[in-house]
Amino acid sequence: MKLQVHYAWIILLLSFFALLSAQGVRLSFGAFIQPWEEEFTTNRGIISLVAFISYVVYALSQPYVGKLVDRYGVRSVLSFSMLIIGLSTIVTFFVQNPWQLMIIYGVIASIGFGGASNVVSSVAVANWFVEKRGLAFGLVSAGTAGGQLLLVPLSLFFIGQFGWKDTVLIFGLFLTIVVFPILFLFMRTSPAEKKMRAYGEKEREQSQYSGQKPETKETLSFMQLLKKKEFLFLMIPFFICGVTTTGLMDTHLIPFAQLCGFSPSVTGAAVSLLAGFNIMGTVLSGYLSDRWSCKKILTFLYGVRALTIILLLLIINDASLFGFFIEQSHLLIIFAISFGVVNFATVAPTIKLATEYFKHFSVGAIIGWIYLSHQFGSAIGSFIPGLLFDATGGYEISFIASIILLIGAAVMSFLLPKTTMAAK
Repeated sequence: MKLQVHYAWIILLLSFFALLSAQGVRLSFGAFIQPWEEEFTTNRGIISLVAFISYVVYALSQPYVGKLVDRYGVRSVLSFSMLIIGLSTIVTFFVQNPWQLMIIYGVIASIGFGGASNVVSSVAVANWFVEKRGLAFGLVSAGTAGGQLLLVPLSLFFIGQFGWKDTVLIFGLFLTIVVFPILFLFMRTSPAEKKMRAYGEKEREQSQYSGQKPETKETLSFMQLLKKKEFLFLMIPFFICGVTTTGLMDTHLIPFAQLCGFSPSVTGAAVSLLAGFNIMGTVLSGYLSDRWSCKKILTFLYGVRALTIILLLLIINDASLFGFFIEQSHLLIIFAISFGVVNFATVAPTIKLATEYFKHFSVGAIIGWIYLSHQFGSAIGSFIPGLLFDATGGYEISFIASIILLIGAAVMSFLLPKTTMAAK
């Protein structure tokens, strides 16, 4: 008997692969901080400025990416964004000054990162899944964590073996000659392009899956969205999410571990464990988003994330309180596991709530604004800790500020209004 797989799962796999490739390269930035400091004879503040520019460009691109997806479709935006990243990464091989890095990586490549992002993949999932949508959001978000698991340790290995220049060349060629063609050939925006229904959809008018475009939904302006509590209380915590994950941890965890004197093997193990448990937490969060209250899940995730950062403060202050059996390296590993579980796990419940609160409006544009806040948070979370490091020689102030922000995010998530949409 022939096994038939709904094309929605192919779309999910392609979206996962795209995020793994593009965001894995982006999240490898921390591995390049020390080599770039040495190559360009500069300080951490300057290299952090590259990350800041990148995140700002990424952030500003998100609403426009959402609109482009609504207009041109997932396939075009995702595949050509991947091509931009690949070519820009190859050109990075030739940079000789930090300002060139700011233009090539900080601006051009980051436009591509913005297009090969969760905004596009979230629209694809929303279009292709009616049942198991929360699980699908969790699985596709795990693509970013998968990139963190595979490409961040791989970049550390390649840099150690071949140097940073050959590493960017390898990554750029992979994105350009492997990932781009696969996405261009097989990605589809909606079931209408395949003349079929979305996964789990029971009824649909014939005109909508016979090749015609679905009805265009109304788009709310940013000012209109700001007047809605459900949007504000999703956006602000997601901003804090960006500060504390892709901003602070994904940019500065490796330099922090190097500052503390951890060996490359311990640092690599911590990064790998963080990414591995990140995948588990992201998928589990998506699964639970179909069954439990998403606002309660978010409250829990932000609260636990605040607790995990306390472990880094214990490392800084030499945690003799824990006696002989927990050394600093053990604390780093415990942090990596616990933070990994709650790292990207906020994505699925946040985006699922957005699709439920605003189900009658253009989902691409609204998700784009929400991700803009996340990437602005990432920009600040990557840049300010670099400045504070140059001023104080450490990360303690940054960690304390993150804990306070995360407590606020947990409170706001708890105050989100209930949804009326039944879980699928």
